Amino acid sequence: MIGVGKAKQYGNVLDKPLSRGRQEVSLSAFAFLFSELVQYNQTQVDNIAELERRLEDAGYAVGARVLELLCHRDKGNRRETRLLGILSFIHSTVWKVLFGKVADSLEKGTEHEDEYMISEKELLVNRFISVPKDMGAFNCGAFVAGIVRGVLDGAGFPAVVSAHFVPIEGQQRPRTTILIKFAEEVIKLLLQILKEFFVFVARKPRKSQYCP
Repeated sequence: MIGVGKAKQYGNVLDKPLSRGRQEVSLSAFAFLFSELVQYNQTQVDNIAELERRLEDAGYAVGARVLELLCHRDKGNRRETRLLGILSFIHSTVWKVLFGKVADSLEKGTEHEDEYMISEKELLVNRFISVPKDMGAFNCGAFVAGIVRGVLDGAGFPAVVSAHFVPIEGQQRPRTTILIKFAEEVIKLLLQILKEFFVFVARKPRKSQYCP
């Protein structure tokens, strides 16, 4: 049985905010563990699409926990409720926690209203993985796509997220683009919010330019 003094001690520990501590992880250790994850899953599947799906599922679990950690530690359990807000949160805060820097770019798709893209010239998970020629289309960025999907789902913004290689003129290695395609209900909600906002602005009385 825990005494009163011990109970108070444990209570005080639980009341303390989560420590930021050291945020760096050995790059070589991460590369080894991620390589083992890829190799293990490769033995469990018959094709590239299934391998990428398994990596995405693994990343999804990471993303869900990253969101919980950051919301509890930095936001007092408050979660982003705006579409652009959650995208900026992933592009900056989540990327810094995972990769030590903000993502290279965050862009809106030009062809579809429901698509956004986060791009990285040299995504960490693709840096140290040697892909055999017979798996040329394989993209380890599927793991990061899963992380992004986990964060979005946890925040209430369901989406289909996928990783793609995009060639860059003059460079040997392509960049990795995380393509985010939001569910239809998310876009409908965004449009409804914008409509209500513009109606509110239109109805708001304007001050006269002249003194009474």
